[in-house]
Amino acid sequence: MNGAKRPYVICHMVPSIDGRIVPTRWKLPPGTLAEYDQTAQTFDADAWMVGRISMEPYAGKTKVPARKVSTPIPRTDFIARRDAESYAIALDPSGKLTWRSSSIDEEHVITVLTEQVSDDYLAFLQSKGVSYLFGGKTDLNLKRVLAKLRKEFGIQKLLLEGGGKINGSFLAADLIDELSVLVAPIADGAIGTPSLFDAREGKGPVRPLKLVSFEKRKGDLVWLRYKLKR
Repeated sequence: MNGAKRPYVICHMVPSIDGRIVPTRWKLPPGTLAEYDQTAQTFDADAWMVGRISMEPYAGKTKVPARKVSTPIPRTDFIARRDAESYAIALDPSGKLTWRSSSIDEEHVITVLTEQVSDDYLAFLQSKGVSYLFGGKTDLNLKRVLAKLRKEFGIQKLLLEGGGKINGSFLAADLIDELSVLVAPIADGAIGTPSLFDAREGKGPVRPLKLVSFEKRKGDLVWLRYKLKR
């Protein structure tokens, strides 16, 4: 166990057999999305987390208005709601997501920023009722972010569903407790496209795994679950 200072983190993804995670060219078996959702629900997580690009379709598009006052907004966390049954978390260091609402299908939105974002953007988030946390001045300290999510929102279990770089950053920081993959019956074969974990060039953060379970699912999907050895 990771102790009580941060949520238990489960990385849940659908990679190809060769570990690629961009399915635009794939012809996935019918029902793959349903299988992904059903397996995710078995974890009974309090929150899910993705990066800015993955969150854009959920956030929508609206305009960030310029403020009429020039008073600086302090770089302190803004908690709009603590009592949600579930949370949708976006890693958005530069503050580029233009939210239409503070919720996604009843799940309260939390966005994670760096202190470089503008006062106009912070005022915009406050007006929308979107909670935000600061993860650092110029870069995100993921360990600090997780500790805040546990302390401020009581999040105990989190599904990490990011892109290769986000997953790789969590892996490098040794902040993943469990890996859950629905391996798609696809051989991608592309070079240079995102993979399950893209941490760094050359020698990556090698992490040993222990197999917990394996199960054949509909559409020739195979569900593999691993715990990270520590």
